[in-house]
Amino acid sequence: MDVVDGEMKIEKEYDQGFRVEHEGDDHQGRLPESSKIKKKKQKMAIRCDQQYTTPPPPDLPIKFRKRIRALGGSDIALVIQKCLFKTDVSSGHNRLSIPLNQIRQTFLTPQETEFLNSGDNKKKCSKMEVMLIEPPLRRGTISLRKWEMKKASGSVTSMYVLVGQWNSVAWRNALREDETVQLWSFRINSKLCLALVNRRAKSNGYFVEF
Repeated sequence: MDVVDGEMKIEKEYDQGFRVEHEGDDHQGRLPESSKIKKKKQKMAIRCDQQYTTPPPPDLPIKFRKRIRALGGSDIALVIQKCLFKTDVSSGHNRLSIPLNQIRQTFLTPQETEFLNSGDNKKKCSKMEVMLIEPPLRRGTISLRKWEMKKASGSVTSMYVLVGQWNSVAWRNALREDETVQLWSFRINSKLCLALVNRRAKSNGYFVEF
């Protein structure tokens, strides 16, 4: 075999992800380190694209919009879309967490924000009683508070929480860990109200009302 054929053979072996040992070769059948690093970077880039390429959140179902309009509501806005954690459906915790860094748009007035920021943490903190429309369009009342959660590292995470009757809401709607829910805000005569939508991920990445 001439030199040209030899070069073509080596190139083919590289394309298949391996190389054979030749005289004077110190790599012992392995790809050069530069090729390994390049392949690793390519795999990491693919994972990042898969992680952040997600469909936009689905809109509020029509039946909820009709219900809100029938009540005289307006200013409908998506507060958060989240996957339920174990603590969100645990009867011992009795709360739905709404991390501040996951809130999609401002849903409180400056006055409401200042009010929830006042007082001490947890049970002594200020609370707002708001109307909540549940998935079957049932109306109820739930408490909205702001908590400061201290981590083991010493850092503090701020979040809003729905408390009070949350265990009953989770039980009535058979909410389960890893399900996806949306929380929407709207106002009736300037008063804050909320709507809870339960959604479940489909295999194609989109969501359907449960």
